[in-house]
Amino acid sequence: MQTRALGRSGCAVSALALGTMTFGAEADEDTSHALLDEFVCAGGTLVDTADVYGAGVSEEIIGRWLRTRPADVTAEVVLATKGRFPMGEGANDVGLSRRHLRRALEDSLRRLGVEHVDLYQVHGFDPATPLEETLSFLDDAVRSGKVSYVGLSNHTGWQVQKTVDLAVHRGLTVPVTLQPQYNLLVREVEWEIVPACVSTGLGLLPWGPLGGGWLTGKYRRDEQPTGATRLGEDPARGVEHWARRSSRERTWDVVDAVVSVADSRGCTPGEVAIAWLLARPQVSSVLLGARDLAQLRANLPAADLVLAVEETAVLDRASDPAPADYPYGAFGEEQRARSI
Repeated sequence: MQTRALGRSGCAVSALALGTMTFGAEADEDTSHALLDEFVCAGGTLVDTADVYGAGVSEEIIGRWLRTRPADVTAEVVLATKGRFPMGEGANDVGLSRRHLRRALEDSLRRLGVEHVDLYQVHGFDPATPLEETLSFLDDAVRSGKVSYVGLSNHTGWQVQKTVDLAVHRGLTVPVTLQPQYNLLVREVEWEIVPACVSTGLGLLPWGPLGGGWLTGKYRRDEQPTGATRLGEDPARGVEHWARRSSRERTWDVVDAVVSVADSRGCTPGEVAIAWLLARPQVSSVLLGARDLAQLRANLPAADLVLAVEETAVLDRASDPAPADYPYGAFGEEQRARSI
């Protein structure tokens, strides 16, 4: 599998990463271990988890896998986790305060059974904690050897820029990555968030590349999903909400375009959606989530799929979020343009 730089760091990671939110929830321990085995066998190296995934269960499952596999296998793994969201009922069991992050990191290391992680990410912005406090803790974690690199997740453009600028100004460890939701149905990140990452040199680790299953082509107009799928089990699930997305004509334009390109290339719609994302600016690695081996095996070939310019243009046109004239549309772009 192709390797790429982990954002602005010198660390190499696989172009596809394994996201483990399903571990202990949609995938039991045996299945989770099989997914890890399959992923590393295919050349994958970046494994991403978080303390909040299964309230720590995902990290525990990964920890047991690390302990039971040969050292030459696990040595190649670039291990990433996150902290920020509630891990208890107390007022200090959430957020990006030094107190919470210290405990969150120690607990993650214990569950994973390791002395350090390669990438420690703050799972979201915390308006209640001064950035200086968070960045100071992260810098201490790097200097102590418990963390190699730090990253951000679910931040807006101004939050990315302010965080990086403050870290540089204070001489603290600078984040190397941002983990945002990004796919053909969610391109609004290109208005501010992606430019902020280009400006600061942060690599993107997109989550949700298949739009919660929408970009696999398995859903049909006027047919609410049923059965053992995420939307079949919970049609109102988060950003994938069936009623909201299915009512938008753009959703079906995108799905039709993805299916059309896939049919012409003799591959799956999921491969096309992931390949499109892999070719976007600043993308370091795309996070794949899977509940079973069939799902993972269906998506791994995307690492070798290169779309033609014409195919990319078809997908770009169908998925264009069509911003208003200002500030992101044509009129706004004109106001910011300059030629010499």
